[in-house]
Amino acid sequence: MSKRALLEVIALHAQDAVAAQAGGADRLELVSDIAADGLSPSLATFAEVRAAVDLPLRVMLRSCAGFAAGDVEALCATAAALRAEGAEEFVLGFLDAQGRPDLAAVRALTEVIDGCPWTFHRAIDQSADRDALRKELVGVPGLDTYLTAGSAQGVQDGLPTLLAEHAAATAGEPGYEPRMLVGGGLGLEHVPVLRAAGVDAFHIGGAARPSGWTAPVDASAVRAWRVALDGEVAAA
Repeated sequence: MSKRALLEVIALHAQDAVAAQAGGADRLELVSDIAADGLSPSLATFAEVRAAVDLPLRVMLRSCAGFAAGDVEALCATAAALRAEGAEEFVLGFLDAQGRPDLAAVRALTEVIDGCPWTFHRAIDQSADRDALRKELVGVPGLDTYLTAGSAQGVQDGLPTLLAEHAAATAGEPGYEPRMLVGGGLGLEHVPVLRAAGVDAFHIGGAARPSGWTAPVDASAVRAWRVALDGEVAAA
């Protein structure tokens, strides 16, 4: 196992972004309103972050808490405005009332972002059937990543599912081609078993902020994750 693991860090503003890059992040997820688990950022915030760092930047497309799409027309307008401002990568994902993927909302947004790469976020952890969701989304343009903890309760509870899904991806099972990005209650203690299995992408938010979400990203906390991930590579 020699591949450098991807480390994605949640950023709320330019200060977060600069600290995350200094700490060794590979990519940012840009959101607003973390109390609602992350909503779309403003155009001004996107522009400030894009000017502050040169890391790849995945921008949230989400207008309300929960996993329903809400006003899809308004979301599409937000997506179009962010594209016009220069956004090239996105995060989205919605469920219907039955816990299945809201394909109409997903397709409406992917049409607007026009082939840009995007992550289906942790709505998968709330879905009625994870495997069925993956298979329903096969072929949707741009989908290259699933952000998941393996469980709505977080990584500790979801480890068996994460390992099983990584094995399915390794075996080439349809629906498992997008990269697995592990996040949601992720701790450094989970890294060895995940890296040993071959998982190579990790997502942190609170773990990058030892003083809590009211404080900005701490570059030293991000560096601790970078060192841990690189150390697992070196030990393999």
